Amino acid sequence: MAGLFGNFGLARRLEKAEADNARHLAGILDVAGGVAAFAGPSSPLTHALGAGMNGPVSADELDRIEAFYREQDSPVVIELCPLADPSLFDLLGRRAYRITEFNNVLVRTLDAPPADVVAHVRRAEPAEEDLWARTVSEGFFERSQFTHEELRMTSMLFHLPGGAPWLAFVDRQAAAAAGMVVRDGLATLFGDATVKAFRRRGLQTELIRARLLYAIERGCDLATASTLPGSQSQLNYERLGFRVVYTKLILTNE
Repeated sequence: MAGLFGNFGLARRLEKAEADNARHLAGILDVAGGVAAFAGPSSPLTHALGAGMNGPVSADELDRIEAFYREQDSPVVIELCPLADPSLFDLLGRRAYRITEFNNVLVRTLDAPPADVVAHVRRAEPAEEDLWARTVSEGFFERSQFTHEELRMTSMLFHLPGGAPWLAFVDRQAAAAAGMVVRDGLATLFGDATVKAFRRRGLQTELIRARLLYAIERGCDLATASTLPGSQSQLNYERLGFRVVYTKLILTNE
């Protein structure tokens, strides 16, 4: 793991994978070496990512990103990798972007399998799309009523190319859910959500183990996930061998 820290080649691989996933989720603009994705003004999927990972970013490119979002009456949200080209840092500083969130990017090599997975965790079936979307949404937002549009946005994650959605059950009731994408030897884990009434039962840990085994079976050499710094999710991933390799800034200009 030591060689992964501060590794530009690794960061470029991870950021490219995220940008590729975004291309299948929303309206996008290819720009600045990454993509600007739009899935609705209030959607967490609406952001620019991967910018500056393939060389300098020009003022014109940032203008295009800002125009893309403002045409949609949406705030401009940019995920900034600390290994991006410094030109992007300078441009964002000059335009008064503010930090609204930090995200830790964690990685684990897949040279050894995790412990066995318990029976109540399994891949979601195609007919369970709505159940999966509702479980993810309830776990994230801690409410049980959602609009059709909110569920539609979550359901987009169910259909990602190379994707595999997962469910965890307690007494035959869907209690937690998660997603993943396998592409080019990299397993990207995301969407971990446990319904509030079922937390502290180890369900996220079991979902992580299940996805790691799935990734190993498909020949992946690396798995990655992103969490809020210091969160329970970060601790759960670290217990299973993941380590933080860098921290991204989420920057907003309204």
